[in-house]
Amino acid sequence: METIGKYRVLRELGKGATATVYLCEDPDQAGRQVAVKVIRFGQDAGAASRRMRKLFRNENMVSRRLDHPNIVRVYDSVVEEQFAYIVMEYVDGFSLEQHCRIDRLLPMHRAISIVFKCCMALDAAYRQGIIHRDIKPANIMVAANDEAKIADFGLALNMNKDLDRDSTFIMGVGSPAYMSPEQIKGYPLNQKTDLYSLGVVLFQLLTGRLPFRASNQATLVYRIINADPPAITALNPNLPAGLDPILKRALEKDLYSRYRNGAEFAKDLSAVRYKIVDENEVELDNKHFQVLRKLSFFTEFENIEIWEVLRVSVWRHISPNVAIVREGEHNKLFGIIISGGVEVSIDGRSLARLGSGEPVGEAAFLHPVSDLRHITAVTLEPTLFLEINAAALALSSEELLERMRNSLLARLIDRYREVSKKAAAQGQPAALTGTGSGGMGPFRPGGGVDMELTPL
Repeated sequence: METIGKYRVLRELGKGATATVYLCEDPDQAGRQVAVKVIRFGQDAGAASRRMRKLFRNENMVSRRLDHPNIVRVYDSVVEEQFAYIVMEYVDGFSLEQHCRIDRLLPMHRAISIVFKCCMALDAAYRQGIIHRDIKPANIMVAANDEAKIADFGLALNMNKDLDRDSTFIMGVGSPAYMSPEQIKGYPLNQKTDLYSLGVVLFQLLTGRLPFRASNQATLVYRIINADPPAITALNPNLPAGLDPILKRALEKDLYSRYRNGAEFAKDLSAVRYKIVDENEVELDNKHFQVLRKLSFFTEFENIEIWEVLRVSVWRHISPNVAIVREGEHNKLFGIIISGGVEVSIDGRSLARLGSGEPVGEAAFLHPVSDLRHITAVTLEPTLFLEINAAALALSSEELLERMRNSLLARLIDRYREVSKKAAAQGQPAALTGTGSGGMGPFRPGGGVDMELTPL
């Protein structure tokens, strides 16, 4: 397309199931670029076409009433026989959808700042009687200076209209993973449904995962309605504890306990935001990633799995002669030595010395029942230790869990073999040596050394 109405097309910006968005020039405003969303209705006049027309008219009607710096503005709209288009503010930036993966998360102070602005935008919309109902990362654009812009009010509900006559817009809309329990149930909605969805977005921006996950939609719906989300600091121990009550309140299933409005949500976020400002956070994350990428233990890990490890671990600078693990204790603490070294002992007798790339404390983590410690591990020198939060790791992706367990088991088996060799060297000559290639002679007791090997 070269033109859409009076607007000259520069290029296509994106394409969805029902609409295509183009970057265009506005002939009436010199130098102003706009985003033009084109919807084609098709040849038939069936239910699908009627619904698309209604969605389009709804977005145009709603958006023109909203004038807020954090809501995408609408300048013009036209409805033709076979298609319609709506002319909107062009946001030269990115959508939050690009920063929901564990390896692409924004620094936490930026994520909180963006969601803070979305809270205020939703508050302003509700004061106009408007509920968005489809808040998700793809519908939140971010311009220069992290200026948030909520887009796509096509599913918005106008609370000032007669809800009985607008029932088409009450049931079965929205994106399931971000929908509130009351929206899934088809209950009457108010502004709290948008605040719930925004809470899901914030949860994902800070952890790289959704609060509720499932392999099918029926299970997902059940969990959203019935299950409690994990504490956000359980998934990312580096986050401030003050975020836990905020996310808990935003994701409350009980409407009376959830935030009443966007201003309340924003106020609590602002109290946390100024405690965690760290402009060097991205640079530090990248540096930590490169360190782990070069470490022998993580050779077989995918990049995204290493990013997951970073989110569920803490870097500890430990002085010499400090016990990381102690015999007789009960816990599942484990980690990887980044630099430095530790001595492993049992009953005060040295067993081994471990250096860079070696795991410490993995036996208790791997044991299916017992978390009792059978070894002591003490630092020999200043040591940088990557302490992995076992509880957070348990909530991570299945791929990371499998990779971590396999890597730890491989190290455990290698150590078992080394200990076995040393023990055999101290034993008596074997009474039997076998019957030949691959054969096994009859077993007779005797010889060797009485011992019970304790895993490291």
